[in-house]
Amino acid sequence: MEGPWEAMDDRTPEKKQHLLSALDRGMVMVHLDARRPGVVVPGEFRTESHLRLNLSYRFEPSDLSVGEWGLRSTLRFSGNRFTVAIPWCAVFGITSHDSHEFWMFPDDMPPELMRNPVRAGRVTLEPRTVALCEVPLEAPTPEDGCPQQPQARGRGHLRVVK
Repeated sequence: MEGPWEAMDDRTPEKKQHLLSALDRGMVMVHLDARRPGVVVPGEFRTESHLRLNLSYRFEPSDLSVGEWGLRSTLRFSGNRFTVAIPWCAVFGITSHDSHEFWMFPDDMPPELMRNPVRAGRVTLEPRTVALCEVPLEAPTPEDGCPQQPQARGRGHLRVVK
């Protein structure tokens, strides 16, 4: 009897297209459920619900193959070579290291990773903006918007050098 993830579904061509397109630009990370039938990874990773593997045409040996069933490649794990096999049904995300694009396929995500509903599609990862605030030598006031810091002792030890 066939499980729900064993049959080829309508997302397979989309996953393949995104992976091949991203591989043409450089290194790619695939996000997969290593517990799915047909996944071949080193034993210590077989129970991972979210395993991330980097793939590239430039890896040695250059045996990466992408087909209708899924993908195969020889990768290094702790310095040892291992040929992985990943069916498309196990892939639920693809990240391009080059363009920082991320494609996700929520229907194939493990249930334990589905905390918030998400939509399938492309996500562009943007750099995160961090707000900085000046920390004076005196204790800040609540109006400063900075968390309360212990009062510094004495004068600061840094100086401007020209």
